[in-house]
Amino acid sequence: MAQEPRVSPDPPPRVILGVCGGIAAYKAVEVCRRLVDAGAHVVPVLTAEATRFVGALTFSALASEPVQTSLWDEASPIPHTRLGQSADLIVVAPATAHFMARYRAGLADDLLMATLLATRAPVLLCPAMHTEMWEHPSVQENLATLEGRGVEVVRPETGRLAGGDSGEGRLADPATIAERALAMVGHRRSIALDLSDRRVVVSAGGTREAIDPVRFLTNRSSGKQGHAIAEAAARRGAHVTLVTSSGLALSEDVRSSVSRIAVESAADMEAAMAVACAGADVVVMAAAVADFRPKAIADRKLSKDEGLPELVLEPTPDILVGLVSRRPPGQVVVGFAAETNDVLERGRKKLARKGVNLLVVNDVSAPGAGFDHDTNAVHILGADGSVTEVPLTSKDAVANAVLDSVIAHQREKWSTT
Repeated sequence: MAQEPRVSPDPPPRVILGVCGGIAAYKAVEVCRRLVDAGAHVVPVLTAEATRFVGALTFSALASEPVQTSLWDEASPIPHTRLGQSADLIVVAPATAHFMARYRAGLADDLLMATLLATRAPVLLCPAMHTEMWEHPSVQENLATLEGRGVEVVRPETGRLAGGDSGEGRLADPATIAERALAMVGHRRSIALDLSDRRVVVSAGGTREAIDPVRFLTNRSSGKQGHAIAEAAARRGAHVTLVTSSGLALSEDVRSSVSRIAVESAADMEAAMAVACAGADVVVMAAAVADFRPKAIADRKLSKDEGLPELVLEPTPDILVGLVSRRPPGQVVVGFAAETNDVLERGRKKLARKGVNLLVVNDVSAPGAGFDHDTNAVHILGADGSVTEVPLTSKDAVANAVLDSVIAHQREKWSTT
C-alpha cells in the first residue's frame, strides 16, 4: 500500500507587508489580519507616505512585529538586509504608480525599496490607483517590466474609486490578495515530501571546451534552472546528486542534502553522469552541453601574433541519448531544449529523437526567460503527448512544475512500491 506523503515541519512563513501611500492603504490592514489569522508571521513596512493614510499603531497591534518605517530608526544598522534575507514573500499593497516607477528603476531611497532590492524572495504587487493613472502607458510599461523580472501581480478591480468615480484601478479584495500570498508561500513552506527516498540526479550549467590552457568554448547557461531543480528535489525528500559546471552556491537549507560533483567539459559531465545515474529513479539533464569542441587542444597559449590558428571542431558526445540507451527499467529521464524559434515543433522532434520521458522546452529569446535570468517560461512535453505550459515565473516554481510532471508520470508505478 502506498504511503501518504509526509509534510515537512517548517516554521510559519515570514511575510513582509509593504504599504505605500495611497487611499487604499486602509485595506492593507485587512490583508495583514487575514495573513496573521492564517498563521503567517507578518512584518509590516510602511512608507512615510503610507502613514499619512493609516496609523502605524494599527498595523503594530495586528501584525507579528511592530511597524518599521525607516532605514535609520532601529538598532540594526542594515534593517533592509535583515528583512530581505529573512523573507519568504514580500507583498506590496497598495502598490502606487510612484512606487512601481521607483521599483523598476531600482531605487533604494527608503526601507521598503531597499528591502525589495535586498531579497531573493518572491514579490507580490497589488496596484491601486485612479483609472487614468492605471491606463497610462508609462504605468503599464513599468508593470510589464516588473512582471518580466518575475514579480507576481494581483491586478486591480473595477469599482468605486476615491472621489466618487468608478472604473478600473480599485485595489483587489483583501481576501483575494491574502489567498494569493498564502498560495505562494504555501508552495514553499508546506511541501509534500513526495520524493522521499528517491534518488534524483540533476545536471546543470554550460560546459567549457578548452582551446588552449587559457581559452575555451562555452555557452550562456548560468546553471540557475538546474540548481533550482536540485534544490526543489531535496526539499521534497529526495537524495540528490548535482553534476554541475556552475559555481552557484546551494541554499543553506538543502546544502547537506545534495551531493555535488563539479565538472567542466562535456567529457567530464558524460563520465560523471554515467556513474551517478546508474541507480537513479529520476534523471534531469538540465545542463547546456556544448555541441562541439576543438578536435585538438593546444598545449600552450595561442598568440595572435603567430597568425589565426586553424580551429577544427568535432561533435561532443550526446550525453542524453547515452543515458536513455542505458537507463534501467523504471527510471524516468527528463531532457531540456533551449530554442529560439519554432519552439514546440522543435521540442516535439527532439522529444522523439532523444527518447526521453519528458522534455522541458523554452524560448530563450523571450523576455525574462532562459539564460541567466531568475525567471523562466517553459512547456513540459510528455512522451504520451501531454503538454504542460508554465508561464513566466520564478525558476524555483518551474523546478517544482517539472518535478510535479515527473511524479504524475510515475504515479501509478510508485504507488505500488
